[in-house]
Amino acid sequence: MKLIDNPSSFIRYLVQGVSPVPSGPMTTSAVAAAELQRPPARPSAEPEPVTQRNRAYQGFRQQIIDARIRPGQFVSQRELMQLLEMPLAAVRELVPRLEAAGLITAVPKRGLQIATVDMKLIRNAWQVRAMVEREAVIHFARTASAQTIARLIADHEAILERALQPTPDPTLEKDSQAVDWGLHDLMVDSIGNEILSEIYRVNSLHVRLIRYDADSMRPVQVVPAMREHLDFLRALAEHDHESALQQMMSHIEQSKHRVLGGMLRVEP
Repeated sequence: MKLIDNPSSFIRYLVQGVSPVPSGPMTTSAVAAAELQRPPARPSAEPEPVTQRNRAYQGFRQQIIDARIRPGQFVSQRELMQLLEMPLAAVRELVPRLEAAGLITAVPKRGLQIATVDMKLIRNAWQVRAMVEREAVIHFARTASAQTIARLIADHEAILERALQPTPDPTLEKDSQAVDWGLHDLMVDSIGNEILSEIYRVNSLHVRLIRYDADSMRPVQVVPAMREHLDFLRALAEHDHESALQQMMSHIEQSKHRVLGGMLRVEP
């Protein structure tokens, strides 16, 4: 079997040195075979040095997370200086990094355009999510402690309880996103591969730009997302790793349908 015939196995091969295994349900025998070939876990990635360029990048990332930058928006370097509160030199160093990540495009005589949202971007972004998170779930199911899983369940149950209250909660969306993305980031980072984590972080910014376009659906996304996460976490708590993998893959697919539904102004 060629590596490119199974992208998920190809990622596992690159990241963890595990020979490709057949695609399909994660059987006990397949997992056991993979575990025999898996090298010891690498230490977590060290944080990037605090430079002006990195501060500018983190500021740009936060602007996307906070939905203060819109997909398709045009900005100048001067506007980025004001937005990020960084000097021009830092912004000029930042631009090539954003271009390489596909987050902005330099348009002659118009300035810098934030990535636009289209069906190709949605397909590509969710394909990367599924490929990376499949391997992250397999690793996390093997290494996460019972205490960590219990804490994550409690965090999600607290958000779900708030989301089901009849009165408005002004901080619910921000808090729910922190819990939601916090789980995904934790699983990917648990692999201990800084290259993979960076790929995932950049892809997450594309996903968040797409979610911004689906703003009208946000109020109704919290409850199903929390419930899907809880189904996944409870399967982990019961050591049902096959079910946990299926639950997370289903969650990723359902999140794509919810975003598409919001963009098309129809029920997902």
